[in-house]
Amino acid sequence: MLNPNWLGRLAAYHPDRPALWFRGAWLTYGELYRRARKAAGSLRALGVATGDRVGLLAWNHPAYLDLLFAGPLLGHILTPFNHRLSLSELKALHAYTEPKVLFFGEGFQEVAQALDPKALPLEALLEAEEAEEALAVGLEDPALLLFTGGTTGLPKGALLPYRQLLVNALETAFAWGLTREDRYILATPMFHAALNALATPLLYLGGQVVVEERFRPEEYLELVKAHRPTVLFLVPTMFQMLAETPGFPEADFSFVRFAISGGAPCPAPVREAFRKRGVRFKQGYGLTECGVNCFAFELEEAEAYPESVGRPMPHLWARLVREDGKEAGVGEAGELWLSGNVVMKGYFRRPEENEKVFVWDGERLWLRTGDLAYRDAEGRYYIVGRRKEMFISGGENVYPVEVERVLYDHPAVKEAAVVGVPDPRWGEVGAAFLALRTPLGEEELKAFLRERLAGYKVPKHLIFLEELPKSGPGKVHKEALKRLWKERYGQA
Repeated sequence: MLNPNWLGRLAAYHPDRPALWFRGAWLTYGELYRRARKAAGSLRALGVATGDRVGLLAWNHPAYLDLLFAGPLLGHILTPFNHRLSLSELKALHAYTEPKVLFFGEGFQEVAQALDPKALPLEALLEAEEAEEALAVGLEDPALLLFTGGTTGLPKGALLPYRQLLVNALETAFAWGLTREDRYILATPMFHAALNALATPLLYLGGQVVVEERFRPEEYLELVKAHRPTVLFLVPTMFQMLAETPGFPEADFSFVRFAISGGAPCPAPVREAFRKRGVRFKQGYGLTECGVNCFAFELEEAEAYPESVGRPMPHLWARLVREDGKEAGVGEAGELWLSGNVVMKGYFRRPEENEKVFVWDGERLWLRTGDLAYRDAEGRYYIVGRRKEMFISGGENVYPVEVERVLYDHPAVKEAAVVGVPDPRWGEVGAAFLALRTPLGEEELKAFLRERLAGYKVPKHLIFLEELPKSGPGKVHKEALKRLWKERYGQA
């Protein structure tokens, strides 16, 4: 049986081995576990019991791991909040999840106490005596409550059990070829998937994690120089920002074994910028509801097929299902369904949403991801976008990701996102929102696209912005772009 309290075991194996770097100092595995036991003791003193949610509103900080690793000793559910949300949005999420206690980091006291007048600073987490090591959870008990993207309406909270965290860590370590000698800089938001994307798999192996409180490209390059990470893990917008940082051309990446781009397809020009610096790239794919690392690739094959996310993890099953419910054939797009021990328990207090995403076929439970994908004859999978983002123009399916990839091939394009908008003749057409590096005429760009895409795929509308809006995890916020279109042109 898997052990939810694996950090306690590792702290006994190598208590003095460096585990986590933060604000200029390393925490060893022994120190990290002592912090977890103190956090469990502090929570117990505050009346927190099994099943209670414990909220956290902070920049990246060891407190996320303190609360996560204290979970097996007490049974609470870590519930991190997206600090980029408005106060009204946070109030709605706080009312939805009802945390027993809310902790806040530097700069968030006013917001946190507007949510809960009794909210406590992070320092209160480590005030009590260390809790005993008795296990308070089973593998099916929830460890994390993570919110989905929330681009439409109130985000849903996905309940992730200890079973999911452990299997994801094991599969990621195995399929990505990680070792205890690996080190990475955690710069993506810990309120989202950063906790279980690479941090817990590396810590599970005895590796090292460097925490950057807030992603700043110049600081990240300094951390690369100081700590020599062997693996890079960022979302495409972060990789792009690094590539555009003045110090990037001189930065030493010789110690990096590979980089993984998560959250969205990484534009080819960005991958090429890192390739010139000797960094080899893989494209990742995952979602909050199903672990976070769902596919794997050997590095050589990943470089040969850069648009692919690879093949399903060893203990994950995948299907592609057409609109008519039949299996999609080779090269044919269908909705991606996943099944395995990394699938969530369900959405917190949302039974109606669970009915929409779970399908039982008599042999196994499937999660409908809402993503469209296809596979080639060799079994490699390619993500073509969200099902709800696909639009039909003149009877033809248009996948925005395909168009965006071509837009990024133009050297003047810095950021690109395509959405379907109403059209009286064609039903729907593409509207491309763009941020540019250098001036570019609309007709010049359309001519570039016509050489590379079928006519119906070329966006009818081009809208130029200084910067595209982003969601909490750093993805382009397409619902915000649709609202912008509606405001400007009076159409949904």
